[in-house]
Amino acid sequence: MALQISATNPEHPALLLELPWQTPLEEWPEEYLVPLPRGISRHVVRYARAGDEVIAVKELAERPALREYQLLRDLDRLAIPAVDALAVVTGRLGTAGEPLEPVLVTRHLGGSLPYRSMFETTLRPATMHRLMDALAVLLVRLHLAGFAWGDCSLSNTLFRRDAGAYAAYLVDAETGDLHPRLSDGQRDYDLDLARVNISGELLDLEASGALHPSVDPIDFGTEICARYRSLWEELTRTSVYPAGKYHYIERRIRRLNDLGFDVAEMQIEHASNGDTVTFVPKVVDAGHHQRQLLRLTGLDAEENQARRLLNDLESWMATQDDYAPGDPLGARPEVLAHRWVREVFRPTVRAVPVELRGAMDPAEIYHELLEHRWYLSERAQHDIGLDTAVVDYIANILPRARETLQPTAD
Repeated sequence: MALQISATNPEHPALLLELPWQTPLEEWPEEYLVPLPRGISRHVVRYARAGDEVIAVKELAERPALREYQLLRDLDRLAIPAVDALAVVTGRLGTAGEPLEPVLVTRHLGGSLPYRSMFETTLRPATMHRLMDALAVLLVRLHLAGFAWGDCSLSNTLFRRDAGAYAAYLVDAETGDLHPRLSDGQRDYDLDLARVNISGELLDLEASGALHPSVDPIDFGTEICARYRSLWEELTRTSVYPAGKYHYIERRIRRLNDLGFDVAEMQIEHASNGDTVTFVPKVVDAGHHQRQLLRLTGLDAEENQARRLLNDLESWMATQDDYAPGDPLGARPEVLAHRWVREVFRPTVRAVPVELRGAMDPAEIYHELLEHRWYLSERAQHDIGLDTAVVDYIANILPRARETLQPTAD
């Protein structure tokens, strides 16, 4: 049996060959490992460095490893928030020639945290509500794509900051299945598993003293169901409007956009008597503001970050002399957007010292600076400007928050 590396990128096998595959993962030397917080897993998982990449390595049997590798690639193709599958390593042999379990290799999601690391300092209930929102959005997106998770839980999810909220990413796809479309029964099964798993995880935290005393684990487990059903209803319900009131359809589409979704395909039917119009969003794609920001600026951000940056971009464009919407002689939005990136966004982010940024990506740093500008301006009763906000943020906010912003909390 020879060592085999199946990888998505031709560069990865050469980098992965440098790792000690002849050693059981649990016994890997510290020199190969990266000290990052790990969630609970039924398998042995380690973070390691391969070239410039930080990777997560998970030992499991060959068939489930190959299956999860393919499922994660399918989710990436469908633009679902999940960790990136890099490779499967099979044919491992120990130093005495004994067979070792294959491993699945994924890219570490920078700036992310497993839920247990977030509870090292007791989370306020408001923050936990935001986690439930993020997990509900992830589950809805998976179900819209036809993916039955089979084990939705906090343990199988990573969370990243997203402009005051959180974005949730699927980590473990081992129990998942991809279908053309999910039945109501399949969705309800996933949702019931999520409720039971989350309540159990929070009861475990309660027993260890890491849960806020006002948080009821059973209520929070049930909350994911309510938030999921509310979002699913808004994204899929059929609307009936009076004939001729087409602005109602536009208003519904805008409401979906505000939730971060685009309507890629719709069905509109006129009643036989001509009095009403039925509107059904047939295909709904997440990432409305992400795509808009990427198209205008080339910046890749989380959905809430993108919404916040777009708002700032629009405010800035309104102050430019060559901004003339609808005027063919005015500067195109793409031109102004790239000028904003060059003259405002990048200089502002670069003003924050690298050693103080911790796990925050540029979009989150910029959001934090906008929040701080608003706070200082409210206190001063006038706009203090972004430059002043940056100086005060670096001097007075980042030093106090440094412990939570260290790279080890990725």
